[in-house]
Amino acid sequence: MQKITTYLWFDNQAEEAAALYTSLFEDSKIVEVHRQGEGGPAMMVAFELAGQRYLALNGGPGHDFSDAISLFVDCEDQEEVDRLWGALTADGGKEGPCGWLTDKYGVSWQIIPKALPRLMSDPDPARAQRAMQAMHTMTKIDVKALEDAARG
Repeated sequence: MQKITTYLWFDNQAEEAAALYTSLFEDSKIVEVHRQGEGGPAMMVAFELAGQRYLALNGGPGHDFSDAISLFVDCEDQEEVDRLWGALTADGGKEGPCGWLTDKYGVSWQIIPKALPRLMSDPDPARAQRAMQAMHTMTKIDVKALEDAARG
């Protein structure tokens, strides 16, 4: 087991959230579910996303998620951005600025294509600035629009 594991507190949707999240990323799985009594509801769910371990607790109401912590996803391309954005904003998720979103459980995510940090750290400061300005106008990151902006 890894030394530090992210622990997520849900009202009563830990198992549902873990099932959604593990369906979205390769090398992901539900590792174990601790139930309240035989056949009872899940109390805690251990799962892995892209090989990274997480724990999800059904702890009841009163401890909401906030943007103060988010899960950053380093996406290969626009296709991956689009797929994850659609799945995580579905059924009540909310789009945020600059590649941020909040899923239907209240967990904040940053869905960021590899092109964004590459363009924003361009050796030409004018190109980098244009890419950053374009990013500030976006919710879901659009790689082609970023590249077009960087080119001027």
